[in-house]
Amino acid sequence: MLLNAFFLAFREILRNKLRSSLTILGIVIGIASVIGMVMLGEATTAYVTQNITKLGSNLLTLKPGEDRRGPPIIDGTGAKNFTMADLESIRRDTPNLKGASPVASGLMRAVYGNKNHATSVTGADNDYFLVKDWELTSGRTFEDDELSMGQSVCIIGNTIKEMLFDEVEPLGEYVRIKKFSCQVIGVLEPKGSSMFGTDQDDLILVPLKLYQRRVSGNQDISRIMLSSVSGETLEEVKESVTSLMRQRRHIGDGQADDFSIRDMRDTLNTLSSTTHMLTLLLGAVAAISLLVGGIGIMNIMLVSVTERTREVGIRLAIGAMEKEVLLQFLVEAVVLSSIGGFIGVMLGVGIGVGVSLSFDLPIAFNLPIVMIAFIFSTLIGVIFGYFPAQKAAKLNPIDALRHE
Repeated sequence: MLLNAFFLAFREILRNKLRSSLTILGIVIGIASVIGMVMLGEATTAYVTQNITKLGSNLLTLKPGEDRRGPPIIDGTGAKNFTMADLESIRRDTPNLKGASPVASGLMRAVYGNKNHATSVTGADNDYFLVKDWELTSGRTFEDDELSMGQSVCIIGNTIKEMLFDEVEPLGEYVRIKKFSCQVIGVLEPKGSSMFGTDQDDLILVPLKLYQRRVSGNQDISRIMLSSVSGETLEEVKESVTSLMRQRRHIGDGQADDFSIRDMRDTLNTLSSTTHMLTLLLGAVAAISLLVGGIGIMNIMLVSVTERTREVGIRLAIGAMEKEVLLQFLVEAVVLSSIGGFIGVMLGVGIGVGVSLSFDLPIAFNLPIVMIAFIFSTLIGVIFGYFPAQKAAKLNPIDALRHE
C-alpha cells in the first residue's frame, strides 16, 4: 500500500511539473537560507577564534591603569609603568607560567635605502616569541649578550620585508630607526590581520634594553605579556599575578587596582556569543520562508484534491478505504517537501561554501543542522499536507462521482 502511494505521488508530480516545481521552490529557498545562514555564522565565529588564537595561546596582557579596549600600540597611560624587578618577580613567583615578556613599543619610521615606512617598533626579549606562539621563517632570535647589552639588532615582520626590502634578502642588512641603525637577524612568519584590523606583521622587534636606551630613555615597561602552560591553568596564573602586583604596588585592601590584566578568553567569549546570537537571528528569519513554503504545499494540495475529486470518488466507490486515500495525498505532500528539502540542502551547503571561500572564511559544515533542516522539511510536508489529505479521505463517494 505504501509503495503504491509513492508511485501515485510521483506520477502526479510528473504530470504537473511546473506546479510541482513552484511548490518545491518555497521549501528549497527556506532550507537553503537556513543552512546557508548557519554555515556563514559558524564560519564567522571560527574566523574570530582563529584571529584571537593568532595573538597567542593562553595569553594574558598586564598593563598599568584601567583596562582600555583596542589594539595596544602606543605607550602611555596615567598609571605607573612596570619595572624589570616586577618582571623578575612574576617569573620567579608565578606557578604554571609558560613565559613572560616585557614590552615597550611606539610608532616610528623605518628607513632602508630610498624606502621608508611608518611601523610599530617593539622592545622585548625572547619570551615574546613564546607567549605569542610566533616562529621565524628565516634567521634567529636574540642572543643573551644582545639582550643584556642592548645591541643594535632587530627582527622584522613580513610586511616590513615586503615594504622595505622587496626582492632583497633582509638578513644582514641594516634598517635605520630614528637616530640609530639595527642589523636584521630574523624575519617573523606571517600572521596577517588581528581581530582589531591591525596588521600583525607590520612591526620591528628590538632588544628591550636597546629600545629603552635609544628610544624611550628610561627603564619603564609599558606591558608584560604572559602565557600559562595550559588553558586550565590560565585563571590560576591570572590570580597569582594580580595578587603579586597588588603587593608590589602597595595597593591596600578595598583599594582599586592601578593595573589591569586582559584575558583573551573574555574577548573570545564576547565575540563568539555575539556571532552566535546573530547566527540564530538570521537562521530564525530565514526559517520564516519555510512556513511560507509549507503554506504553498497546503494550497497546492487543496487544489489537487479539488481537481481529482472524481478520481477520489471512483477509488472510494470501488472499495478503497479512507486511510488509503489519506495516505496517498499525505505521501504526495511529503515527497514534494522532501525533494525540496534535498535540493535546499545541496543549495544551502553550496552557498555556505561559496561565500566562505569568497571572503576567505573557514568552511564550517554542520552535519546536525543539515540533518535537522532536512527532517524539518519532511515534517512540513506531513503537517501542511494532512489537512488536504484528510479532506480528500472524507469525500462522499456519490458526491465525488457527480463532481465535474
